[in-house]
Amino acid sequence: MNDDRNRSWPGQEPDAPRRAQSGPGPGEDAGPAWPGEEAPRRPQRGTPPRGNPRGGGSPEWPSGDEGGPQWPADEAPRRPQRTRQQGVPQRRPVPPPGQRPGQAAPGSPPQGFRQPPPGRRPPAPPPEREPDLITHHAHNGTDDIGRDPYDDGYDDAGFNEFADDVEPQEELDENGKKVLTPAQRKKRRWKIIRRVAYAFVGLFFVVPAIAFVITYFLVDVPTPESIKSLQNQAITYYDVNNQVMGKETPPSGDRQLLKPGEVPEVVKHAVYSAEDATFETNSGFDVTGILRAVYNQVTGGQGGGSTISQQYIKKATENDAPTLTRKWTELAKSFKMNNQQSKEEIITSYLNIVFFGRSANGIQAASKAYFNKDVKDLSASEAALLAGLIQGPSRSENQKYAQQRWTYVMDQMVANKWLRPDERAAAQFPTPIPKNANKEQNSGKMTYQLQQRIKDELATKGYDENKLFSTGAKIYTTIDPAAQDAAEQASQEGMKGQTDENLLNALVAVNPKTGGVIAYYGGPELVKDANGKDQIGQDRANQARNPGSAMKPFDLTAFLKMGKGLGEVFDGSNNRQLGGRTVRNAGDSASCGKECTVATAMEISANTVFYDMVLNVTKPSRVAEAAKQAGVKVAPDGKSVLYTDDANISLGGGGTAITPEDMAAGYASFANGGVYHEQHFVSKLTNAQDEVEFDENNVTTKPAFDNDSSKSQQIAGNVTEALVPVIDHSKLKCPTGHECAGKTGTQQYTAKDGDPKAYGERNSQTWMVGYTPSVSAAVWVGGDGNKPLHDPKNKPIFGATVAGPTWQNFMNLYLKGKPAEKFDKVAAIGKDVNDVTTTATKPPDTPTTTTTPTTSDTPPSTESTETSTDTPSRSRTSRPGPTPPIINPGEGNTSGGGGGLISRPGPGPG
Repeated sequence: MNDDRNRSWPGQEPDAPRRAQSGPGPGEDAGPAWPGEEAPRRPQRGTPPRGNPRGGGSPEWPSGDEGGPQWPADEAPRRPQRTRQQGVPQRRPVPPPGQRPGQAAPGSPPQGFRQPPPGRRPPAPPPEREPDLITHHAHNGTDDIGRDPYDDGYDDAGFNEFADDVEPQEELDENGKKVLTPAQRKKRRWKIIRRVAYAFVGLFFVVPAIAFVITYFLVDVPTPESIKSLQNQAITYYDVNNQVMGKETPPSGDRQLLKPGEVPEVVKHAVYSAEDATFETNSGFDVTGILRAVYNQVTGGQGGGSTISQQYIKKATENDAPTLTRKWTELAKSFKMNNQQSKEEIITSYLNIVFFGRSANGIQAASKAYFNKDVKDLSASEAALLAGLIQGPSRSENQKYAQQRWTYVMDQMVANKWLRPDERAAAQFPTPIPKNANKEQNSGKMTYQLQQRIKDELATKGYDENKLFSTGAKIYTTIDPAAQDAAEQASQEGMKGQTDENLLNALVAVNPKTGGVIAYYGGPELVKDANGKDQIGQDRANQARNPGSAMKPFDLTAFLKMGKGLGEVFDGSNNRQLGGRTVRNAGDSASCGKECTVATAMEISANTVFYDMVLNVTKPSRVAEAAKQAGVKVAPDGKSVLYTDDANISLGGGGTAITPEDMAAGYASFANGGVYHEQHFVSKLTNAQDEVEFDENNVTTKPAFDNDSSKSQQIAGNVTEALVPVIDHSKLKCPTGHECAGKTGTQQYTAKDGDPKAYGERNSQTWMVGYTPSVSAAVWVGGDGNKPLHDPKNKPIFGATVAGPTWQNFMNLYLKGKPAEKFDKVAAIGKDVNDVTTTATKPPDTPTTTTTPTTSDTPPSTESTETSTDTPSRSRTSRPGPTPPIINPGEGNTSGGGGGLISRPGPGPG
């Protein structure tokens, strides 16, 4: 509201109206007065017109007694009345519109107002306010209450502090920021927290929810039928010449789709217990499980958060990439599947495609592969075993792992009240049927055993059968068809005429220059079971057996690595007491007197020399190290065992057992001049589109016995030099034009109470392992465990009886027509055997030959030695002892380690 009661007209003294009412103050001059009682006030102005009044003309001032301003509006807008606080003087009353204080009726001049001359108007007010007069309050241009008389009242500083709607002046800190009260600070904090919470909810809940909905409508759920068609692609095998060797497709029995309702409750409960206990209630994913999986990932624990629905999606799409995109779409698909399908349909679909090992895809195929029964006939114990193998199908033949998983599943079934405690207590671990006992295959020319070894190798590289079928794999192998045919022919011909039904055999050949397995025969594919029905035969080439004296080249390798030579001398006499045990040779023909060189001991296979060497010089650990460096694979990479707690490893007995495959690979390092190539079956793997997955460039190659390749070559060359005479001593011959070396081996049968006396001289395992520069082959002929073997004449068999001729036949068949080859010559290590000789006196007309000193009770050997005309002959010691028989009995060993131990530590693995 405008308060212009005390304002004066232009040219009038500001305090004149007040003096006109109350008179002049002391010492003040009233000054000239206008006619009338009260001086007129400045005219009230209405709202000025739009635009600049200065530019468009000034308002007309009243002339004469017009009674008011001539603005367009009748009355100026007024500010709302405010309640005055106590003690504040009231403003003077405001006259009605159009009337000034003390003014009479409109049209009459006010009291004390001096009328301007007729026809004249008062002069226009100056553009600026009047200058301050000394008569103003406190001489500063304000009235007696500290207010500017010319102010309209809206910005009245004198009353602002008392107004309800005006905040007090803000206090600022030293940085110019507003100082907040505790309540204001608390309010601001909660404001920030609310905003952060809103952002968090939007980022982690609203946005993902929207994205999830979008993904939900974009993805499709795969069906078991579509998965079956994708996986039904043939696996093609190629030989070393890139010719098709065989094809394999999933047999009809390996993938049988069950319908909803055909899976029994006991099987479903076993699978729930193993994989997803909340399956019946979750919506496709388990939030608790996901959080648990995240915690395990952060803390280094084990266990995932995938439900059965998620696992079905992952297996159906063959996408297990560890990416957020895959996991996100997997969640959406599993949620969608749970909205579209019933739980019964989902669990049936899952069990139709999950892999259980043993080439079994689906629960029905697994039931046949492990128990030879339909899934509807499985017991709770059998169902628990199959359910436990879902997480580790490649470890299905690991007894310890399978039993651990079975125990876990059985306990979980009790915890979830799907199995009674008394049933659990009475349950026994089920015994599966032998692997592949009812397997049907389509392997072309390949043997089933070879096919499985190829798959086993690929599985260790991450390519199981499921992945091979899903990609239509093309497997390029190292198998040489000529070598494979020769191996099968030699093995079958070697068993002809044998009357001992316990005799079994195996043959493996390796290319020393690459490490590739060129021939693999593990026995017949089909054998008769106890009921006379055909079943898949076991793979004897991949079973570990006591190698007997075929272990001695590794003894010699450890000896040579210590700087010792073939000329070192040991006591080679029979029946020696070594390490508290009696060690014997296989008769006088395998004994060489008190001073027997290592070279001679290797040729005649003197057990006492090598047992003494390992027990007192090299120690068993160095022998095991040499064998592994040569190519023998022990757990977890292989099945061979190198037992070092006693010296029986020296004679290949006791706890030491090696597979034929490893024996061929180990001798290949000798054939290749001390260079180790890891044995392998697969040279390259591609998918159906010929995209390469891997090739043989990943195979390990390095010096075998020393970091210095020349030193490793020297060691291998000295071993070869010691093994060359063994071929002739064993009554075997090298292929025409090819130098060869090798060693026979025999493991003696451990007699049992009640056995016939003749069984005490029989053997249970026999070997022949030998090589040329281009091929290394191992032949095993023996029984399935500790069994007394005999030939058609009911006599004991030895390494040179069946295994030796089989090896010789294979080498002749395979190398026939191939270029001649010889071993590289190397310098002797340590004491040279040529320095340990004496010259016998001969008649002048008799050629001079070298002989060795003999004991009085051992006549010198008169055996002849064939020497190649283009190979420099070296002076060798003559072998003491009687002339050996045609069939070498010098490899007879006991179960203690191929060395005729009278005090046995117990039978080794058979």
